Amino acid sequence: MQRIRLRYTKRGRLRFTSHRDFQRAFERALRRAEVPMAYSAGFTPHPKVSYANAAPTGTGSEAEYLEIALTAERDPDKLRELLDESMPVGLDIVDAVEARTSGLADRLTASVWELRLDGVAPEDAERAVAAFNAAESVEVQRMAKNGMRTFDARSAVASLEAVSETHSPQADRPTDQACAILRLVVRHVTPAVRPDDVLSGLRAVADLAPPVAAAVTRLAQGLFDEETGTVTDPLAPDREAAVTGNPTVAEAAAAKAPA
Repeated sequence: MQRIRLRYTKRGRLRFTSHRDFQRAFERALRRAEVPMAYSAGFTPHPKVSYANAAPTGTGSEAEYLEIALTAERDPDKLRELLDESMPVGLDIVDAVEARTSGLADRLTASVWELRLDGVAPEDAERAVAAFNAAESVEVQRMAKNGMRTFDARSAVASLEAVSETHSPQADRPTDQACAILRLVVRHVTPAVRPDDVLSGLRAVADLAPPVAAAVTRLAQGLFDEETGTVTDPLAPDREAAVTGNPTVAEAAAAKAPA
């Protein structure tokens, strides 16, 4: 069994697709590309696909991850091309590596988000960001399964800043009006702090209320480096292991199995 890890995107209007919508589109792409998928056992076998920390519906992303299990070996780059050709434009398969390390989900400890606030003057956004960063805690409320929940949105935020340049494609958004762009690095904690929670926090501490819904895009997710404050590529350890000739996850498992 071979395991391949993929990075995919949700761009433009396809950011409104739900995780279930993506699953259906991806499974159709697997069939079209004739990928030799491994299947689960039981009465209703499913292709072995593991999704990791999917972005909320309505947010774009340049860094979503999943892992698939195959019954026959395939070249990761060629497999990526075949799958990408079979996916709708906007749901793009942009990277692929063979799994040579364990714990992909454990390496997704933080995300970098970009928040585009149309109709908000940059100087107003900068004042709100300064007030948020200066606060020791920022309590916000969110409706949960068990009712309204109050939690601190400040503690999970590693950094928040106003920037002048966007790195996320938003072709369906107007560009001829005032616009503020925020860059946010947030740790993955429990309860999860989402970009809309930070926006609620900005409203609470500085009365910042964009006239239209923010366009939110995840630019990266991976292991958070406490020393540098950056988020590292979660697929980098697999690439490094390939260079050094480390066995794949499947090979390591086979070596440990009893004869």
